[in-house]
Amino acid sequence: MPVRLHIEHRSESCAGRVGRVETPHGCYDTPAFMPVGTQGTLKGLLPRDVRETGSQIVLGNTYHLMLRPGPDIVRERGGLHGFMGWNGPILTDSGGYQAYSMSDINTVDEDGVEFKSIIDGAMVRLTPERAIEVQNALGADIIMALDDCPPSVDPRTMNQTRLRIEAQRKKAAWEKKGYDHDARLAEANDRTVRWLERCKEAHARPEEQALFGIVQGGVDLDRRSHNAEQICNIELPGYAIGGVAVGEGFEEIVRVVEHTAPLLPEEKPRYLMGVGYERDIVAACRAGVDMFDCVLPTRNGRNANAFTPTGQKRLKNAKFAHDERPIDDSCDCHACRPDLHGWETPGGGPISRAYLRHLFIAQEMLGPILVSLHNIRHFQRLMVDIRGVLRDDGWLAFGRRWPVAADALPDHLRPQTDGTPA
Repeated sequence: MPVRLHIEHRSESCAGRVGRVETPHGCYDTPAFMPVGTQGTLKGLLPRDVRETGSQIVLGNTYHLMLRPGPDIVRERGGLHGFMGWNGPILTDSGGYQAYSMSDINTVDEDGVEFKSIIDGAMVRLTPERAIEVQNALGADIIMALDDCPPSVDPRTMNQTRLRIEAQRKKAAWEKKGYDHDARLAEANDRTVRWLERCKEAHARPEEQALFGIVQGGVDLDRRSHNAEQICNIELPGYAIGGVAVGEGFEEIVRVVEHTAPLLPEEKPRYLMGVGYERDIVAACRAGVDMFDCVLPTRNGRNANAFTPTGQKRLKNAKFAHDERPIDDSCDCHACRPDLHGWETPGGGPISRAYLRHLFIAQEMLGPILVSLHNIRHFQRLMVDIRGVLRDDGWLAFGRRWPVAADALPDHLRPQTDGTPA
């Protein structure tokens, strides 16, 4: 197989494990966090600087790269590795999530998904065969099967926290024609299996690229079990848990992941798609998941929201206007410790919160660059610490270092606080 997981250690107190995955373009340590480079780049960040955050594998988006610049242009220039200048492992998703996130401008049927292009409005057809054809051309080390990703919970009961979700609620078929959530889950589960079989049949580079299947089922654990059995009966190099963190709360995410992860093959990489916040990742690592991706570090970084072990800091707030401190005293990123990255500042000091706030208020691009790098480094530091604590089981000390993730730990492992806000 083109991708192999070597498990180096299993935790004695939970289902978590530490390992290393071999790919044709190098190795990465697990559990691993993959920053998202949607269009073949992490916005504003040099690949060298992304490497310095500790990132070993990155993610690209099949749907967006299919539309622009097109898979043929990427293939002609050495695949996505050569095109974007990343000399390490890459994973590409399939476009299935776009069928969920842009449901107001697409339709899903048995053959595939028809999108309205966000570039020029033209209708674009994405079938399982086309998704694999595009990913074969992009040349990523790990490619994802096209899946049918339904809402994990009934959309009419969702907490409407994003404008996109609100648009879906108003425009989608359940409002116009009525919506049967159980029927939709059953349809999506069965269709995901059929599409996976078509993806595997269409895969033209199985010795060079690892195809992962995706388990669906919403928050219904029986459906998750049934779909996991169906998906895992198809022999593949790795498997993913999809349809998570798409409307349900933290407790539901943990319940689904703790149930589903043990159903995936022990010796293959387990990938939780699109997750997430620190406590989500910690809980999933304890359940035995090996891989994660999320847009949060860079998306929030571009919007002046910096992650820290005690929670996010919104750097546009006026209280930071005279704050000389770094974002996080414990961080060694380009902003918090520029001296470690060849950046000589007067007195060797950090980049202050005051300066970062100024950059965002003035709409200077250096602000999003520095906070994005900080956020990615924050998550990579978290992963290093998780890999360490899975080895030594020092969860109580871990909770003290990462209070933002303490909710993911059992009660007896959570540090006691004095009630003072972080």
